[in-house]
Amino acid sequence: MPRRTVIGSVVALLVVAAAVVALVVTRSDGTVPAAAANRSDAAPALGTAVTTPLPSTPPPSPSTTTTTPASSSVAPTTSAAVPADAPLAGRIKPGASHSGVATFYDTDGTGACGYDASPDPLNAAMNVADFEGSQACGAYVEVRAAGGASVTVRITNLCPAPCRVGQLDLNPKAFDRLGARVRGEIPVTWKLVSPPSAKQMSLRYKEGSSQYWCGIQVIDHRNPVARLEVRAGGSWKRLQRTDYNYFLSENGAGCGGAVAVTDIYGERLVVDPLPVEAGVSRPANRQFAQH
Repeated sequence: MPRRTVIGSVVALLVVAAAVVALVVTRSDGTVPAAAANRSDAAPALGTAVTTPLPSTPPPSPSTTTTTPASSSVAPTTSAAVPADAPLAGRIKPGASHSGVATFYDTDGTGACGYDASPDPLNAAMNVADFEGSQACGAYVEVRAAGGASVTVRITNLCPAPCRVGQLDLNPKAFDRLGARVRGEIPVTWKLVSPPSAKQMSLRYKEGSSQYWCGIQVIDHRNPVARLEVRAGGSWKRLQRTDYNYFLSENGAGCGGAVAVTDIYGERLVVDPLPVEAGVSRPANRQFAQH
């Protein structure tokens, strides 16, 4: 074989060997050839560290979840159920006259408003429409018969169907001031009044109340209550009123703090903090002005 051919063959072998070495070096550096890198199912390149993602931490199970009572340091928000621009008065409002009938039933002043029994017979139950989800509770209304006889009663209960819109179901002794019981029912007109004399207002925490959950009731208020707020975290939180005449703070914010009560005339009375004692009525030493 001629010497030039041998030299050419050797050179060709050296070039091929260099290419193989270069390929090996490239792969040992962790570089994947382009064709393999573009495949979704390509295996990792030789020498490349493979890291398997750790599974995400699952949320704690309900049995291990710890619920922390709301702190009074968190600024409370106004309940969506009580819009900031909601009117103070509902269907029973100053100056509005209503027509209906008066009937009577045996009552001691207890009922849907959650008040205690009272020896005062001048009380009545309000029909569903005008009761308006307990907004009528504690309101004083003057009831007048066609002949001119009248009586002022305090709303303490709800009169369900078949009571009609405008109807009042009175204590029998209150009905006696309008006419004879044998009549059964008497056509009447009635309107809201603000009596000249009234007891001092009281507050009561509902049974089961604590620093974590509480219901607050206003008792012996001269004028209908429109709003109740509690002081919590440096601001006032307006509470939602229930149809059983309590204002609820379901996350505990404000339970035991100062309380502000506003009547339908817009007068706002602030009551200093009272102990959270379930079922106990405490004097607030406040009363709304007469109108």
